[in-house]
Amino acid sequence: MGVVEELARARADFERGDWSAALTSWLAADPASLTPDDLDSAGAAAYLVGRRDAALDLYERAHEVRLHAGDVPEAVRAAFHLVMICATSGEQSRAAGWLGIAEGLLTEVPVDAVERGYIAFAQMFRSLGRGDLATAAILAETAREAGRRHHDSDLVALGLCSAGRIAIMAGRVADGLALLDEAMTGLLSHGGTPEVFGHVYCTAIEGCQEVRDLARVTEWTSGLHRWCESHPSLVAFTGQCSLHRGQILTGHGAFREAVDEFDSAIERYRAIGSPDAIGQAAYERGEVLRILGDLDAAEASFRLAGESGFDPQPGLALLWTVRDEPRAAAGAASRLLAEVRAPLQRLRVLPGIVEVLIACGDVEVARACSSELDSLAGEFAFDTVRADAASAAATVEIAAGDPMGALPYARKARAAWTRLENPYAAGLAQATIGRVLLVLGDESSARVELEAARAAFLRLGASPAADAVDALLGRSQAARPGGLSEREVEVLGLAAVGRSNQQIAEALVISERTVARHLSNIFTKLDVGSRTAAAAYAYEHGLV
Repeated sequence: MGVVEELARARADFERGDWSAALTSWLAADPASLTPDDLDSAGAAAYLVGRRDAALDLYERAHEVRLHAGDVPEAVRAAFHLVMICATSGEQSRAAGWLGIAEGLLTEVPVDAVERGYIAFAQMFRSLGRGDLATAAILAETAREAGRRHHDSDLVALGLCSAGRIAIMAGRVADGLALLDEAMTGLLSHGGTPEVFGHVYCTAIEGCQEVRDLARVTEWTSGLHRWCESHPSLVAFTGQCSLHRGQILTGHGAFREAVDEFDSAIERYRAIGSPDAIGQAAYERGEVLRILGDLDAAEASFRLAGESGFDPQPGLALLWTVRDEPRAAAGAASRLLAEVRAPLQRLRVLPGIVEVLIACGDVEVARACSSELDSLAGEFAFDTVRADAASAAATVEIAAGDPMGALPYARKARAAWTRLENPYAAGLAQATIGRVLLVLGDESSARVELEAARAAFLRLGASPAADAVDALLGRSQAARPGGLSEREVEVLGLAAVGRSNQQIAEALVISERTVARHLSNIFTKLDVGSRTAAAAYAYEHGLV
Protein backbone atom coordinates (compact mmCIF):
# COMPACT_ATOMS: atom_id res chain seq x y z
CA MET A 1 0.00 0.00 0.00
CA GLY A 2 1.39 3.41 -0.98
CA VAL A 3 1.92 6.35 1.34
CA VAL A 4 -1.12 8.20 0.04
CA GLU A 5 -3.37 5.20 0.53
CA GLU A 6 -1.94 4.48 4.00
CA LEU A 7 -2.58 8.04 5.14
CA ALA A 8 -6.08 7.98 3.65
CA ARG A 9 -6.83 4.81 5.59
CA ALA A 10 -5.48 6.35 8.80
CA ARG A 11 -7.73 9.36 8.37
CA ALA A 12 -10.74 7.13 7.70
CA ASP A 13 -9.95 4.99 10.76
CA PHE A 14 -9.74 8.12 12.89
CA GLU A 15 -13.07 9.48 11.65
CA ARG A 16 -14.91 6.26 12.44
CA GLY A 17 -13.41 6.07 15.94
CA ASP A 18 -10.77 3.36 15.44
CA TRP A 19 -8.11 5.54 17.01
CA SER A 20 -5.67 2.75 17.74
CA ALA A 21 -5.52 1.64 14.09
CA ALA A 22 -5.23 5.24 12.91
CA LEU A 23 -2.37 5.97 15.29
CA THR A 24 -0.52 2.80 14.26
CA SER A 25 -0.66 3.91 10.62
CA TRP A 26 0.42 7.47 11.34
CA LEU A 27 3.35 6.38 13.51
CA ALA A 28 4.48 3.88 10.87
CA ALA A 29 4.42 6.50 8.12
CA ASP A 30 7.37 8.62 7.07
CA PRO A 31 7.19 11.67 9.40
CA ALA A 32 7.80 13.96 6.43
CA SER A 33 4.64 12.64 4.77
CA LEU A 34 2.33 13.76 7.59
CA THR A 35 0.41 16.96 7.05
CA PRO A 36 -0.16 19.35 9.97
CA ASP A 37 -3.75 18.08 10.15
CA ASP A 38 -2.40 14.51 10.33
CA LEU A 39 -0.16 15.49 13.22
CA ASP A 40 -3.08 17.09 15.08
CA SER A 41 -5.31 14.06 14.53
CA ALA A 42 -2.52 11.66 15.45
CA GLY A 43 -1.97 13.61 18.66
CA ALA A 44 -5.66 13.34 19.48
CA ALA A 45 -5.64 9.61 18.70
CA ALA A 46 -2.60 9.05 20.92
CA TYR A 47 -4.29 10.90 23.79
CA LEU A 48 -7.50 8.92 23.42
CA VAL A 49 -5.75 5.53 23.48
CA GLY A 50 -3.69 6.49 26.53
CA ARG A 51 -0.31 7.14 24.91
CA ARG A 52 0.40 10.46 26.59
CA ASP A 53 4.06 10.78 25.60
CA ALA A 54 3.25 10.10 21.94
CA ALA A 55 0.43 12.66 22.11
CA LEU A 56 2.77 15.29 23.49
CA ASP A 57 5.38 14.55 20.83
CA LEU A 58 2.84 14.74 17.98
CA TYR A 59 1.25 17.97 19.19
CA GLU A 60 4.70 19.51 19.68
CA ARG A 61 5.57 18.62 16.10
CA ALA A 62 2.23 20.04 14.92
CA HIS A 63 2.94 23.26 16.81
CA GLU A 64 6.39 23.57 15.27
CA VAL A 65 5.20 22.83 11.72
CA ARG A 66 2.32 25.31 12.01
CA LEU A 67 4.59 27.98 13.40
CA HIS A 68 7.19 27.56 10.63
CA ALA A 69 4.41 27.74 8.03
CA GLY A 70 3.19 31.02 9.54
CA ASP A 71 -0.14 29.52 10.65
CA VAL A 72 -0.06 31.08 14.11
CA PRO A 73 -3.71 30.46 15.07
CA GLU A 74 -3.33 26.72 14.50
CA ALA A 75 0.02 26.77 16.32
CA VAL A 76 -1.85 28.30 19.27
CA ARG A 77 -4.46 25.54 19.00
CA ALA A 78 -1.72 22.88 19.20
CA ALA A 79 -0.25 24.66 22.24
CA PHE A 80 -3.69 24.55 23.86
CA HIS A 81 -3.80 20.76 23.52
CA LEU A 82 -0.33 20.55 25.06
CA VAL A 83 -1.45 22.69 28.01
CA MET A 84 -4.45 20.46 28.66
CA ILE A 85 -2.57 17.16 28.38
CA CYS A 86 0.19 18.34 30.71
CA ALA A 87 -2.25 19.81 33.22
CA THR A 88 -4.37 16.66 33.42
CA SER A 89 -1.33 14.42 33.83
CA GLY A 90 0.15 16.35 36.75
CA GLU A 91 2.85 18.25 34.83
CA GLN A 92 1.81 21.69 35.99
CA SER A 93 5.12 23.43 35.27
CA ARG A 94 5.15 22.12 31.71
CA ALA A 95 1.51 23.15 31.31
CA ALA A 96 2.33 26.65 32.54
CA GLY A 97 5.22 26.82 30.07
CA TRP A 98 3.03 25.95 27.09
CA LEU A 99 0.34 28.38 28.27
CA GLY A 100 2.97 31.11 28.35
CA ILE A 101 4.02 30.24 24.79
CA ALA A 102 0.40 30.35 23.62
CA GLU A 103 -0.23 33.68 25.34
CA GLY A 104 2.88 35.14 23.69
CA LEU A 105 1.60 34.11 20.26
CA LEU A 106 -1.80 35.75 20.78
CA THR A 107 -0.30 39.10 19.69
CA GLU A 108 -0.14 37.61 16.18
CA VAL A 109 -3.69 36.25 16.26
CA PRO A 110 -6.72 38.31 15.13
CA VAL A 111 -8.65 39.90 17.97
CA ASP A 112 -11.78 37.90 17.21
CA ALA A 113 -10.06 34.57 16.52
CA VAL A 114 -11.65 31.51 18.13
CA GLU A 115 -8.22 30.47 19.44
CA ARG A 116 -8.42 33.31 21.95
CA GLY A 117 -11.44 31.54 23.43
CA TYR A 118 -9.48 28.30 23.81
CA ILE A 119 -6.63 30.10 25.56
CA ALA A 120 -9.14 31.86 27.84
CA PHE A 121 -10.39 28.38 28.77
CA ALA A 122 -6.82 27.30 29.62
CA GLN A 123 -6.25 30.50 31.61
CA MET A 124 -9.37 29.70 33.60
CA PHE A 125 -7.61 26.70 35.17
CA ARG A 126 -4.76 28.93 36.29
CA SER A 127 -7.25 31.25 38.02
CA LEU A 128 -8.94 28.29 39.67
CA GLY A 129 -5.57 27.12 40.96
CA ARG A 130 -5.13 30.52 42.59
CA GLY A 131 -8.60 30.38 44.13
CA ASP A 132 -9.80 33.32 42.02
CA LEU A 133 -13.32 32.19 41.17
CA ALA A 134 -14.41 35.60 39.90
CA THR A 135 -11.71 35.76 37.21
CA ALA A 136 -12.23 32.08 36.38
CA ALA A 137 -15.94 32.73 35.80
CA ILE A 138 -15.14 35.63 33.43
CA LEU A 139 -12.72 33.45 31.46
CA ALA A 140 -15.24 30.60 31.20
CA GLU A 141 -17.81 33.06 29.84
CA THR A 142 -15.20 34.44 27.41
CA ALA A 143 -14.61 30.92 26.10
CA ARG A 144 -18.32 30.24 25.76
CA GLU A 145 -19.00 33.49 23.89
CA ALA A 146 -16.09 32.87 21.51
CA GLY A 147 -17.52 29.44 20.78
CA ARG A 148 -20.94 30.88 20.04
CA ARG A 149 -19.58 33.57 17.72
CA HIS A 150 -17.63 31.02 15.74
CA HIS A 151 -20.24 28.23 15.95
CA ASP A 152 -17.64 26.06 17.69
CA SER A 153 -19.70 23.51 19.65
CA ASP A 154 -16.59 22.19 21.42
CA LEU A 155 -15.73 25.55 22.91
CA VAL A 156 -19.35 26.32 23.81
CA ALA A 157 -19.61 23.03 25.71
CA LEU A 158 -16.29 23.57 27.49
CA GLY A 159 -17.24 27.10 28.51
CA LEU A 160 -20.70 26.11 29.71
CA CYS A 161 -19.45 23.12 31.68
CA SER A 162 -16.72 25.16 33.35
CA ALA A 163 -19.13 27.97 34.18
CA GLY A 164 -21.38 25.39 35.80
CA ARG A 165 -18.62 23.97 37.95
CA ILE A 166 -17.50 27.45 39.01
CA ALA A 167 -21.05 28.42 39.94
CA ILE A 168 -21.30 25.31 42.12
CA MET A 169 -17.97 26.15 43.76
CA ALA A 170 -19.30 29.65 44.47
CA GLY A 171 -22.38 28.21 46.19
CA ARG A 172 -24.84 28.89 43.35
CA VAL A 173 -25.73 25.22 43.01
CA ALA A 174 -29.01 25.56 41.08
CA ASP A 175 -27.41 27.90 38.54
CA GLY A 176 -24.42 25.60 38.21
CA LEU A 177 -26.49 22.49 37.60
CA ALA A 178 -28.57 24.33 35.00
CA LEU A 179 -25.38 25.24 33.13
CA LEU A 180 -24.16 21.64 33.30
CA ASP A 181 -27.51 20.47 31.92
CA GLU A 182 -27.18 22.98 29.09
CA ALA A 183 -23.65 21.84 28.31
CA MET A 184 -24.62 18.17 28.26
CA THR A 185 -27.74 18.78 26.16
CA GLY A 186 -25.81 20.84 23.62
CA LEU A 187 -23.08 18.26 23.39
CA LEU A 188 -25.53 15.42 22.81
CA SER A 189 -27.47 17.46 20.26
CA HIS A 190 -24.64 18.98 18.24
CA GLY A 191 -21.84 16.51 18.89
CA GLY A 192 -18.19 17.34 19.50
CA THR A 193 -14.72 15.95 19.20
CA PRO A 194 -14.05 12.84 21.32
CA GLU A 195 -11.65 14.69 23.62
CA VAL A 196 -14.22 17.37 24.44
CA PHE A 197 -17.07 14.87 24.67
CA GLY A 198 -15.19 12.88 27.32
CA HIS A 199 -13.96 15.96 29.17
CA VAL A 200 -17.42 17.54 29.45
CA TYR A 201 -19.04 14.29 30.52
CA CYS A 202 -16.47 13.70 33.28
CA THR A 203 -16.47 17.32 34.46
CA ALA A 204 -20.27 17.40 34.70
CA ILE A 205 -20.36 14.13 36.63
CA GLU A 206 -17.70 15.36 39.06
CA GLY A 207 -19.67 18.55 39.68
CA CYS A 208 -22.82 16.60 40.49
CA GLN A 209 -20.85 14.19 42.68
CA GLU A 210 -19.57 17.14 44.72
CA VAL A 211 -23.07 18.22 45.68
CA ARG A 212 -24.28 14.61 46.03
CA ASP A 213 -26.78 14.90 43.16
CA LEU A 214 -26.87 11.15 42.66
CA ALA A 215 -29.67 11.17 40.08
CA ARG A 216 -27.59 13.14 37.59
CA VAL A 217 -24.44 11.20 38.50
CA THR A 218 -26.18 7.93 37.73
CA GLU A 219 -27.75 9.14 34.49
CA TRP A 220 -24.59 10.68 33.08
CA THR A 221 -22.29 7.90 34.24
CA SER A 222 -24.51 5.46 32.37
CA GLY A 223 -24.13 7.59 29.24
CA LEU A 224 -20.38 7.86 29.68
CA HIS A 225 -20.12 4.10 30.13
CA ARG A 226 -22.06 3.45 26.92
CA TRP A 227 -19.81 5.85 25.02
CA CYS A 228 -16.63 4.25 26.40
CA GLU A 229 -17.93 0.77 25.59
CA SER A 230 -18.64 1.82 21.99
CA HIS A 231 -14.95 2.67 21.47
CA PRO A 232 -12.89 -0.43 22.36
CA SER A 233 -9.52 1.28 21.89
CA LEU A 234 -10.41 4.20 24.18
CA VAL A 235 -8.28 4.57 27.33
CA ALA A 236 -8.71 8.27 28.19
CA PHE A 237 -11.80 8.89 30.35
CA THR A 238 -12.27 5.17 31.09
CA GLY A 239 -10.60 5.63 34.46
CA GLN A 240 -13.10 8.32 35.40
CA CYS A 241 -15.91 6.10 34.15
CA SER A 242 -14.77 3.22 36.38
CA LEU A 243 -14.38 5.60 39.33
CA HIS A 244 -17.92 6.92 38.99
CA ARG A 245 -19.35 3.45 38.41
CA GLY A 246 -17.60 2.34 41.60
CA GLN A 247 -19.11 5.24 43.52
CA ILE A 248 -22.60 4.34 42.28
CA LEU A 249 -22.11 0.66 43.12
CA THR A 250 -20.91 1.63 46.60
CA GLY A 251 -24.07 3.65 47.15
CA HIS A 252 -26.17 0.63 46.19
CA GLY A 253 -24.25 -1.71 48.48
CA ALA A 254 -22.58 -3.70 45.69
CA PHE A 255 -19.27 -3.49 47.51
CA ARG A 256 -17.34 -6.27 45.83
CA GLU A 257 -18.26 -5.00 42.37
CA ALA A 258 -17.30 -1.49 43.50
CA VAL A 259 -13.83 -2.68 44.53
CA ASP A 260 -13.39 -4.17 41.05
CA GLU A 261 -14.31 -0.83 39.44
CA PHE A 262 -11.92 1.10 41.67
CA ASP A 263 -9.15 -1.38 40.85
CA SER A 264 -9.92 -0.82 37.17
CA ALA A 265 -9.84 2.95 37.63
CA ILE A 266 -6.43 2.81 39.34
CA GLU A 267 -5.05 0.59 36.57
CA ARG A 268 -6.37 2.89 33.85
CA TYR A 269 -5.10 6.04 35.55
CA ARG A 270 -1.67 4.46 35.77
CA ALA A 271 -1.82 3.58 32.07
CA ILE A 272 -2.34 7.22 31.08
CA GLY A 273 0.11 8.64 33.62
CA SER A 274 -2.42 10.41 35.84
CA PRO A 275 -1.12 10.01 39.42
CA ASP A 276 -3.40 12.64 40.95
CA ALA A 277 -6.51 10.74 39.85
CA ILE A 278 -5.21 7.49 41.34
CA GLY A 279 -5.54 9.03 44.78
CA GLN A 280 -9.30 9.44 44.72
CA ALA A 281 -9.90 5.94 43.35
CA ALA A 282 -7.60 4.51 46.04
CA TYR A 283 -9.45 6.47 48.74
CA GLU A 284 -12.86 5.23 47.58
CA ARG A 285 -11.50 1.68 47.45
CA GLY A 286 -10.20 2.04 51.02
CA GLU A 287 -13.60 3.17 52.26
CA VAL A 288 -15.29 0.08 50.81
CA LEU A 289 -12.65 -2.27 52.19
CA ARG A 290 -13.07 -0.65 55.62
CA ILE A 291 -16.81 -1.36 55.47
CA LEU A 292 -16.09 -4.96 54.48
CA GLY A 293 -13.73 -5.33 57.44
CA ASP A 294 -10.49 -5.84 55.47
CA LEU A 295 -8.60 -3.26 57.51
CA ASP A 296 -5.11 -4.13 56.26
CA ALA A 297 -6.09 -3.71 52.62
CA ALA A 298 -8.09 -0.58 53.50
CA GLU A 299 -5.08 0.99 55.17
CA ALA A 300 -2.91 0.15 52.15
CA SER A 301 -5.46 1.88 49.88
CA PHE A 302 -5.57 4.96 52.09
CA ARG A 303 -1.80 5.15 52.06
CA LEU A 304 -1.77 4.88 48.26
CA ALA A 305 -4.26 7.75 48.18
CA GLY A 306 -1.96 9.87 50.33
CA GLU A 307 1.10 9.00 48.24
CA SER A 308 -0.86 10.07 45.15
CA GLY A 309 -1.70 13.47 46.60
CA PHE A 310 -5.25 12.77 47.82
CA ASP A 311 -5.91 13.36 51.52
CA PRO A 312 -6.91 9.92 52.95
CA GLN A 313 -9.05 11.51 55.65
CA PRO A 314 -11.51 11.04 57.20
CA GLY A 315 -11.51 7.41 56.02
CA LEU A 316 -8.15 6.60 57.60
CA ALA A 317 -9.21 8.24 60.88
CA LEU A 318 -12.32 6.03 60.95
CA LEU A 319 -10.07 3.03 60.50
CA TRP A 320 -7.92 4.25 63.40
CA THR A 321 -10.97 4.37 65.67
CA VAL A 322 -11.58 0.68 64.94
CA ARG A 323 -7.95 -0.08 65.72
CA ASP A 324 -8.21 1.77 69.03
CA GLU A 325 -5.99 4.69 68.04
CA PRO A 326 -8.18 7.56 69.26
CA ARG A 327 -5.41 10.16 69.53
CA ALA A 328 -4.44 9.72 65.88
CA ALA A 329 -8.09 9.78 64.80
CA ALA A 330 -8.94 12.87 66.85
CA GLY A 331 -5.86 14.68 65.56
CA ALA A 332 -6.83 14.01 61.97
CA ALA A 333 -10.40 15.21 62.57
CA SER A 334 -9.19 18.39 64.24
CA ARG A 335 -6.79 19.11 61.39
CA LEU A 336 -9.50 18.55 58.77
CA LEU A 337 -11.89 20.94 60.50
CA ALA A 338 -9.23 23.65 60.52
CA GLU A 339 -7.93 23.03 57.00
CA VAL A 340 -11.00 22.28 54.90
CA ARG A 341 -12.99 25.48 54.55
CA ALA A 342 -14.87 25.36 51.22
CA PRO A 343 -18.52 24.29 51.69
CA LEU A 344 -18.33 21.54 49.05
CA GLN A 345 -15.29 19.99 50.69
CA ARG A 346 -16.87 20.33 54.15
CA LEU A 347 -19.89 18.52 52.75
CA ARG A 348 -17.68 15.56 51.87
CA VAL A 349 -15.76 15.27 55.15
CA LEU A 350 -18.25 16.26 57.86
CA PRO A 351 -20.20 12.96 58.08
CA GLY A 352 -16.98 11.03 58.69
CA ILE A 353 -15.66 13.64 61.11
CA VAL A 354 -18.83 13.33 63.23
CA GLU A 355 -18.30 9.57 63.46
CA VAL A 356 -14.65 10.02 64.43
CA LEU A 357 -15.41 12.62 67.09
CA ILE A 358 -18.16 10.49 68.64
CA ALA A 359 -15.81 7.49 68.74
CA CYS A 360 -13.22 9.69 70.46
CA GLY A 361 -15.74 11.02 72.99
CA ASP A 362 -15.85 14.64 71.78
CA VAL A 363 -19.62 15.02 71.69
CA GLU A 364 -19.79 18.82 71.74
CA VAL A 365 -17.57 19.36 68.71
CA ALA A 366 -19.44 16.54 66.98
CA ARG A 367 -22.69 18.38 67.71
CA ALA A 368 -21.31 21.56 66.15
CA CYS A 369 -20.28 19.61 63.05
CA SER A 370 -23.70 17.98 62.89
CA SER A 371 -25.37 21.41 63.05
CA GLU A 372 -23.13 22.67 60.25
CA LEU A 373 -24.02 19.64 58.14
CA ASP A 374 -27.71 20.33 58.76
CA SER A 375 -27.22 23.91 57.54
CA LEU A 376 -25.47 22.66 54.42
CA ALA A 377 -28.35 20.26 53.83
CA GLY A 378 -30.70 23.24 53.79
CA GLU A 379 -28.39 25.08 51.39
CA PHE A 380 -27.74 22.28 48.91
CA ALA A 381 -31.17 20.62 49.25
CA PHE A 382 -30.30 17.16 47.95
CA ASP A 383 -31.71 14.02 49.54
CA THR A 384 -28.26 12.53 50.08
CA VAL A 385 -27.07 15.55 52.04
CA ARG A 386 -30.26 15.57 54.09
CA ALA A 387 -29.79 11.88 54.83
CA ASP A 388 -26.19 12.48 55.92
CA ALA A 389 -27.35 15.28 58.21
CA ALA A 390 -30.10 13.17 59.78
CA SER A 391 -27.71 10.25 60.36
CA ALA A 392 -25.16 12.53 61.99
CA ALA A 393 -27.77 14.16 64.23
CA ALA A 394 -29.05 10.78 65.42
CA THR A 395 -25.51 9.65 66.27
CA VAL A 396 -24.83 12.84 68.23
CA GLU A 397 -28.07 12.67 70.23
CA ILE A 398 -27.40 9.08 71.28
CA ALA A 399 -23.87 9.97 72.37
CA ALA A 400 -25.25 12.95 74.28
CA GLY A 401 -27.61 10.69 76.24
CA ASP A 402 -30.86 11.78 74.55
CA PRO A 403 -32.24 8.63 72.87
CA MET A 404 -35.72 10.11 72.49
CA GLY A 405 -34.18 13.06 70.65
CA ALA A 406 -32.24 10.69 68.41
CA LEU A 407 -35.24 8.62 67.34
CA PRO A 408 -36.87 11.03 64.83
CA TYR A 409 -33.50 11.73 63.20
CA ALA A 410 -32.76 8.01 62.86
CA ARG A 411 -36.17 7.34 61.33
CA LYS A 412 -35.74 10.24 58.93
CA ALA A 413 -32.33 8.91 57.93
CA ARG A 414 -33.62 5.38 57.35
CA ALA A 415 -36.48 6.64 55.18
CA ALA A 416 -34.14 8.84 53.14
CA TRP A 417 -31.49 6.16 52.60
CA THR A 418 -34.18 3.66 51.67
CA ARG A 419 -35.55 6.04 49.02
CA LEU A 420 -32.01 6.49 47.72
CA GLU A 421 -31.61 2.70 47.52
CA ASN A 422 -28.55 2.74 49.76
CA PRO A 423 -28.95 -0.48 51.78
CA TYR A 424 -25.82 -0.07 53.90
CA ALA A 425 -26.64 3.45 55.10
CA ALA A 426 -30.27 2.43 55.59
CA GLY A 427 -29.07 -0.54 57.65
CA LEU A 428 -26.93 1.73 59.83
CA ALA A 429 -29.93 3.98 60.44
CA GLN A 430 -32.09 0.96 61.26
CA ALA A 431 -29.46 -0.31 63.69
CA THR A 432 -29.49 3.13 65.32
CA ILE A 433 -33.26 2.91 65.71
CA GLY A 434 -32.85 -0.51 67.34
CA ARG A 435 -30.20 0.81 69.68
CA VAL A 436 -32.45 3.70 70.72
CA LEU A 437 -35.39 1.40 71.35
CA LEU A 438 -33.21 -0.81 73.53
CA VAL A 439 -32.25 2.18 75.67
CA LEU A 440 -35.91 3.19 75.90
CA GLY A 441 -36.85 -0.28 77.15
CA ASP A 442 -38.81 -1.43 74.08
CA GLU A 443 -36.76 -4.61 73.66
CA SER A 444 -39.15 -6.51 71.38
CA SER A 445 -39.36 -3.66 68.86
CA ALA A 446 -35.60 -3.16 69.13
CA ARG A 447 -34.96 -6.80 68.26
CA VAL A 448 -37.10 -6.52 65.12
CA GLU A 449 -35.09 -3.52 63.91
CA LEU A 450 -31.72 -5.01 64.84
CA GLU A 451 -32.44 -8.38 63.24
CA ALA A 452 -33.40 -6.65 59.98
CA ALA A 453 -30.27 -4.49 60.06
CA ARG A 454 -28.06 -7.51 60.78
CA ALA A 455 -29.55 -9.45 57.87
CA ALA A 456 -28.89 -6.52 55.55
CA PHE A 457 -25.27 -6.25 56.66
CA LEU A 458 -24.67 -9.97 56.16
CA ARG A 459 -26.13 -9.80 52.65
CA LEU A 460 -23.77 -6.94 51.85
CA GLY A 461 -20.71 -8.60 53.39
CA ALA A 462 -20.37 -5.77 55.93
CA SER A 463 -19.11 -7.98 58.77
CA PRO A 464 -18.01 -5.20 61.19
CA ALA A 465 -21.50 -3.66 61.15
CA ALA A 466 -23.08 -7.11 61.59
CA ASP A 467 -20.77 -7.80 64.55
CA ALA A 468 -21.76 -4.49 66.15
CA VAL A 469 -25.45 -5.42 65.86
CA ASP A 470 -24.70 -8.87 67.28
CA ALA A 471 -23.27 -7.20 70.35
CA LEU A 472 -26.48 -5.20 70.78
CA LEU A 473 -28.56 -8.34 70.34
CA GLY A 474 -26.55 -10.15 72.98
CA ARG A 475 -24.86 -12.29 70.35
CA SER A 476 -21.40 -11.18 71.33
CA GLN A 477 -18.41 -13.00 69.92
CA ALA A 478 -18.38 -15.14 73.04
CA ALA A 479 -21.89 -16.33 72.14
CA ARG A 480 -20.63 -17.94 68.93
CA PRO A 481 -18.76 -21.25 69.02
CA GLY A 482 -15.26 -20.60 70.22
CA GLY A 483 -15.92 -16.88 70.53
CA LEU A 484 -15.38 -16.43 66.78
CA SER A 485 -16.37 -13.23 65.03
CA GLU A 486 -18.74 -13.21 62.06
CA ARG A 487 -15.81 -12.81 59.64
CA GLU A 488 -13.84 -15.56 61.35
CA VAL A 489 -16.81 -17.91 60.94
CA GLU A 490 -16.85 -17.08 57.21
CA VAL A 491 -13.11 -17.72 56.87
CA LEU A 492 -13.30 -20.97 58.85
CA GLY A 493 -16.22 -22.23 56.78
CA LEU A 494 -14.33 -21.70 53.53
CA ALA A 495 -11.11 -23.19 54.92
CA ALA A 496 -13.03 -26.24 56.16
CA VAL A 497 -14.23 -27.05 52.62
CA GLY A 498 -10.70 -26.93 51.28
CA ARG A 499 -10.36 -23.38 49.99
CA SER A 500 -6.82 -21.98 49.88
CA ASN A 501 -5.94 -18.63 51.42
CA GLN A 502 -5.97 -17.08 47.95
CA GLN A 503 -9.40 -18.51 47.17
CA ILE A 504 -10.78 -17.32 50.51
CA ALA A 505 -9.35 -13.84 49.85
CA GLU A 506 -11.00 -13.72 46.44
CA ALA A 507 -14.36 -14.98 47.78
CA LEU A 508 -14.48 -12.45 50.64
CA VAL A 509 -12.70 -9.61 48.78
CA ILE A 510 -9.97 -9.31 51.38
CA SER A 511 -6.20 -9.65 51.18
CA GLU A 512 -4.37 -12.94 51.69
CA ARG A 513 -2.55 -11.29 54.58
CA THR A 514 -5.90 -10.62 56.27
CA VAL A 515 -6.99 -14.23 55.68
CA ALA A 516 -3.78 -15.46 57.33
CA ARG A 517 -4.39 -13.17 60.31
CA HIS A 518 -7.97 -14.44 60.68
CA LEU A 519 -6.78 -18.06 60.55
CA SER A 520 -4.16 -17.35 63.20
CA ASN A 521 -6.85 -15.85 65.45
CA ILE A 522 -9.12 -18.84 64.78
CA PHE A 523 -6.41 -21.33 65.73
CA THR A 524 -5.75 -19.41 68.94
CA LYS A 525 -9.43 -19.15 69.93
CA LEU A 526 -10.14 -22.80 69.15
CA ASP A 527 -6.83 -23.95 70.65
CA VAL A 528 -5.97 -26.00 67.54
CA GLY A 529 -2.73 -26.22 65.61
CA SER A 530 -3.78 -26.98 62.05
CA ARG A 531 -6.37 -26.31 59.36
CA THR A 532 -7.47 -29.93 59.60
CA ALA A 533 -8.26 -29.61 63.31
CA ALA A 534 -10.02 -26.28 62.71
CA ALA A 535 -12.07 -27.87 59.91
CA ALA A 536 -13.09 -30.69 62.20
CA TYR A 537 -14.26 -28.14 64.79
CA ALA A 538 -16.27 -26.35 62.10
CA TYR A 539 -18.10 -29.53 61.11
CA GLU A 540 -18.71 -30.53 64.74
CA HIS A 541 -20.31 -27.18 65.54
CA GLY A 542 -22.39 -26.80 62.37
CA LEU A 543 -20.35 -23.94 60.93
CA VAL A 544 -20.16 -25.55 57.48
